[in-house]
Amino acid sequence: MTSPICERAIEDALHYGNALLKFISPNNAGLTGGHECGFYLPKGVWEMYTPHPPVKGRLDKHPVSILWQDGRTTSSVVTWYGDKTRSEYRLTRFGRDFPFLNEDVVGDLLVLIAKSRDEFLGYVLDFDEDIVEIQSALGVEAFAHWGAYRDGVPQQAETEDACIDRKIRDFSAAMTEFPSGAVFSETTRAILVGCLKKFPELMADEALVRAYQTEYQLFKSVERQVCQNEVSGRLFKNIDDFIQTAASIMNRRKARAGRSFENHVEYLLTHANVPHKMRPSLGADGKPDIVIPNEQAYFDTSFPLEKLFIVGLKTTCKDRWRQVLNEGRRVKAKHILTMQPGITSTQLEEMHTAGVSLVVPQSLHRSFPKERTIELLSVESFIQTVKQRLSV
Repeated sequence: MTSPICERAIEDALHYGNALLKFISPNNAGLTGGHECGFYLPKGVWEMYTPHPPVKGRLDKHPVSILWQDGRTTSSVVTWYGDKTRSEYRLTRFGRDFPFLNEDVVGDLLVLIAKSRDEFLGYVLDFDEDIVEIQSALGVEAFAHWGAYRDGVPQQAETEDACIDRKIRDFSAAMTEFPSGAVFSETTRAILVGCLKKFPELMADEALVRAYQTEYQLFKSVERQVCQNEVSGRLFKNIDDFIQTAASIMNRRKARAGRSFENHVEYLLTHANVPHKMRPSLGADGKPDIVIPNEQAYFDTSFPLEKLFIVGLKTTCKDRWRQVLNEGRRVKAKHILTMQPGITSTQLEEMHTAGVSLVVPQSLHRSFPKERTIELLSVESFIQTVKQRLSV
């Protein structure tokens, strides 16, 4: 259920038409031993929050006022660091006892809403449901650490090359209704294979990230094509008709992310010749996302436990990771494969204590606390571990 704070954030973002969504990293919180802590801001949308362009060799400061969700107001500063080896914008100066920039908020979602270039509303969302809800409501996916909602239009954090864009447009133009999730994922991989000749040879981590990002682009393009007649120029019968239409679009967006993630993980396991079963029913032991090698082995009490794997698939896992504990109880040591860009050291310790190992694409490892006792697994290392155990 969406929290009141998230509902306020969505309402404000839609009202002002401008919002920056950014996952808070250990570097932001000053946990990696870098420069002065503060929120990094993306250069791609610098006009949203400062009059100073990213000019090499300059150091420019822009004062801003931010009203936060708890009622406090900070007189902060957006600084462009273009001197020496640095090339970044950073938001700093929050005063003493500021609660939204420390170890406990790593992995939370910062929502910075621009009322003007000098005045902002600030929210920090920590529940998975809130994070999913606001991204769906704005049509923004902050996967690559940030996303922008600018002048009422979602903006991608990263652009793909011309080949991928062209193939996405060509596929979308022929759509009159939404294809299945499987078709979305298969088409995404076909596009990547056609435009990136080495895609089948990529390491599992890079392949998963690239496929997940590209399918989001594909979905958004199809959504514009299919939903145009549904919302553009249409005279809604009443408020209920409008709300039902909006809810249908948002529910489709939220469901898409999970299906996309599952489809591409299944492809990678198949491509790596790892035997597995997706979403098998284990009776009283639940219905885990993945059982390796299969449910028959799970129910065979003579099958070695070290060759059994219960894997949960969570696009975000800050509080949903505990769900995997109740699935496949025969296997005490569980794995969660996630796209979550960073969580706190405390949460990592809780997972470790509960016997849960975290599998995260290699490129996202830098978003996790540097000082930690728990080793993160990459997707590639997890696959190789599974294959090694099964071969013994």
